[in-house]
Amino acid sequence: MYSPEELRIMVDSFIENLAFEREPQDLYSPIRYTISQGGKRVRPVLFLMAYNIYKEDVDAALYPAVAMETYHNYTLIHDDVMDRADIRRGEPTVCAKWGDTPAILSGDTMLVLAYEFFSHLPADKLPSMLALFTETAKEIGEGQQYDLDFEKRDDVTEEEYMNMIRLKTSVLLAASLKLGAMLAGAPAEDQEALYRFGEKIGLAFQLQDDLLDVYADQSLFGKKIGGDICCNKKTFLLITALNNASEEQLTAMKAWMEKEDFDSAEKIAYFTSVYDSLGVRAVCEKRIKELFEECDGYISRLSVPEEKKTALVAFADTLLNRNR
Repeated sequence: MYSPEELRIMVDSFIENLAFEREPQDLYSPIRYTISQGGKRVRPVLFLMAYNIYKEDVDAALYPAVAMETYHNYTLIHDDVMDRADIRRGEPTVCAKWGDTPAILSGDTMLVLAYEFFSHLPADKLPSMLALFTETAKEIGEGQQYDLDFEKRDDVTEEEYMNMIRLKTSVLLAASLKLGAMLAGAPAEDQEALYRFGEKIGLAFQLQDDLLDVYADQSLFGKKIGGDICCNKKTFLLITALNNASEEQLTAMKAWMEKEDFDSAEKIAYFTSVYDSLGVRAVCEKRIKELFEECDGYISRLSVPEEKKTALVAFADTLLNRNR
């Protein structure tokens, strides 16, 4: 079985060979820029790991695995436009570098390319795998809309938030695992267990991202710290703080959230101090640990040797012990 790092190198090499050398350059340059920036390649690696549990030669799985990465990067381009973000992976975002309109158009083209890559699937696998991928894409759009809607509300519940991040983040990780297993011909029970495992990891991964947005070292994080605070994003941290704040803190937080003109550093510092005083970080870390522990039950159901199960859990552990 290949290691996650070996699989990541395969993905990088495959993407490099795709080149995206078409005209017009103003459309394809942002695509090359985005997908060539690297990153952790979590989704294609999960796809390939799930496939590799059942099949040794992963070459046949590279096109659909890269489809997941291409789709993911499409969502990031559009997310950055919506969030007015100017830094991604330590570099200028596409919208900051080329403008909103080119970013939207290049992102749309990446979505089309993702479907094109799926067309390389065997004919007997294509309908079921394409159905899951398309349903996942719809769910991600739903999650993104909930995320935008929540910015206008100060009564978002933890349950609503967890469902939103399940849709926006978890389902793509879960689908990557299940699709890899589907392509390999894994038993239906294994496919479902891998999907649920990915769901839990995705939830924990997003909660970790919420933490990093406030507490990470910006030089390692790859984007500006406190972006969620400035945008009034309803993260696990903010929701927990709103539910546990004193009347004085609640009034001050809502006043900050209603301001249209503010000093970003001052706002970030205030909310961070509230999170610290309420112990919000510890609450979030406890929830991440609980989600990770729930994964064991799903992995134990897989009809594969223990060492292959261990490899998946170890990779998941690296995702949740990161600083960027």
